[in-house]
Amino acid sequence: MEYSGSSPPMCLGGLGWRSPVLMVRVIGHRGAAGLEPENTLRSVRRAILLGVDEVEIDIRVSKDGFPVVIHDETVDRTTDGHGYVRDLTLNEIKNLDAGKGEHIPTLGEILDLTQGKVILQIELKVPEALKPVMEVIKRRSAEEDVVITSFIHRLLADVYRINPRVATGAIFSRVQEDVFKRVIGVHARWAYINYRNVDAGLIREAHERGLMFGVWTVDQVDDMRRMVELGVDAIGTNRPDILIRLLKSMGTP
Repeated sequence: MEYSGSSPPMCLGGLGWRSPVLMVRVIGHRGAAGLEPENTLRSVRRAILLGVDEVEIDIRVSKDGFPVVIHDETVDRTTDGHGYVRDLTLNEIKNLDAGKGEHIPTLGEILDLTQGKVILQIELKVPEALKPVMEVIKRRSAEEDVVITSFIHRLLADVYRINPRVATGAIFSRVQEDVFKRVIGVHARWAYINYRNVDAGLIREAHERGLMFGVWTVDQVDDMRRMVELGVDAIGTNRPDILIRLLKSMGTP
């Protein structure tokens, strides 16, 4: 596919190519983490019901090799248990309460909710998550239903090597020197940057290089509005309800 112009076509996993003009994708961070227990089935269901375009989750690996949905390296903050995720079996993890009676789900359980409905953005928190995640994606033929992201950028190059059909995105806390060269170097389609470090010039440069540009994690309406006006392609938020309401008020699709 050929394209000329300052803004790239938008690659959205299984959603195909779409124009980014006046279009901002809503990404529910850890589901709808500002409304429900983060990274739970309840949180993901809430995000889908609200009308998000994508749901973002975090993946770590249990002691017995299962990809489980949790952000921290320990279960202490988000459950009634204690210990490192890597030291607990799936059965032990499943017996924990993650809030409101919810349990820590597996990647497969999340895909049961999202596949065919919304794009699932899978953040790899640790290198050992790569293999089991790619196996689940292959087994479920979910290549067009996911985007894999990480702060560990070399993992994105590995994703491309294993299956170039799977879209990827590189996450950054800070804007480093020639950040987009790094994104392109690992064959990623998206750059995701902390919204506090974003300006119009950075977004324009991403588009000129054929990349899509997302920001995280934006929960205040004034910051959301500023990101929309700057021209970002996607916004990650713990409060997708607020962002969706704002986009409707601004007349964006």
